[in-house]
Amino acid sequence: MGITGDILTALSLCADCFALTLCSGIAFDTIKRSDVLRAALVFTAIHIGLLVTGWGLGNAVAPLLMKVSHLIGFLLLLYVGSTMVWDGLKGHGEGRDLKTWKGLLLGGLATSIDAMAVGAARSIAGGTWKDFLPLAISLAVITPITVITGLCSGNAIGRRTGPVAEIIGGCVLIGIGISLLF
Repeated sequence: MGITGDILTALSLCADCFALTLCSGIAFDTIKRSDVLRAALVFTAIHIGLLVTGWGLGNAVAPLLMKVSHLIGFLLLLYVGSTMVWDGLKGHGEGRDLKTWKGLLLGGLATSIDAMAVGAARSIAGGTWKDFLPLAISLAVITPITVITGLCSGNAIGRRTGPVAEIIGGCVLIGIGISLLF
């Protein structure tokens, strides 16, 4: 595929990370550097972990994985998005709890299911680890950049717009989840 293809694949895998963290950052009253770094590390670890898991599963369960990955991603994003809408309507957002381990793990899984499917597809295509490594490295570099950018940008927007932006952000995540079904 080449390094350009690997970088573009990593960017596309990180698009939903950016959307989730942007929407979550909107609801944070304040954001600490430690929260941002922890989120970046957790999202990156889950992304890489699921990419490698998909690679390892390869041919064995790839057809099943491809069929249910969209549904799992949809359900997780529906949960995260609807919770954000609800919190915005109540007027006290939790920033999609990306300050808690539960929120980080849910957010990381919701945005990384597609990485497992890509890993499985790469395994089925018959490449070696040498072929797979540039994608893993690209994902390891791009994921924290998108998470940090999303959280910081979302926080700046949220301080100006408040609960309305959180409701809109939740609707965006629900929309992304619905798009996974088609």
